[in-house]
Amino acid sequence: MNRRTEAIAALEGRLGHVFKDRELLERSLTHASARGPQREDNERLEFLGDRVLGLAMAEALLVADGEASVGELTKRLHGLTNGKACARVAHDLGLGEALRLPAGETKRGARGLDTVLGDACEALIAALYLELGLDETTKIVLRQWAPLLAEPHDAEVVDPKTVLQEWAAANRRSAPAYRIVERTGPAHAPHFTLEVSIEGEAPESASAGAVRIAEKAAAFALLRRLKGSA
Repeated sequence: MNRRTEAIAALEGRLGHVFKDRELLERSLTHASARGPQREDNERLEFLGDRVLGLAMAEALLVADGEASVGELTKRLHGLTNGKACARVAHDLGLGEALRLPAGETKRGARGLDTVLGDACEALIAALYLELGLDETTKIVLRQWAPLLAEPHDAEVVDPKTVLQEWAAANRRSAPAYRIVERTGPAHAPHFTLEVSIEGEAPESASAGAVRIAEKAAAFALLRRLKGSA
């Protein structure tokens, strides 16, 4: 048994389903770069899987929160079905090692790319749907998405940069501007102090070991102040 065959077996074990239609499974795991005259890729399945995932998550959200507005549900749905969410589930499933990719794509790290993994995850959902139908596929999807569904979904906590940008647009301000104020520490363990500002408002700053994390912390701090919750 080669490495990829082992990875596929492990993937099916985590899913709790062994595919009867092996060609369908292979198609869901075949990246466009590995397409050939006798080999279909997973792009069309990705299109279908996106819709199946959206329906499963929409129903789960309606059941879980009977008080949420349509706007709140829509934002939450986006966070559960976007590429980042799909890539996270794909990582947990070990999907990358099961993909069919040319050697060149593997060498450049495509098996670990969120875009590749997210698309393949949607294609795999479509394959499950075509083999099992909606009800059984929804059960599998809900099991795999359980950690994401259980996380706090206050948008200001999960994605403060997007919420801050929306606040700026709604209040006719320019988009938030981020800048690194200071970088300290050695190259292998840097520490960043970063500032975010919006036209007409005093800036806020935050520090972290990664620019992305510092940006989120600074955006969150500015949001709290702007909304009078600081």
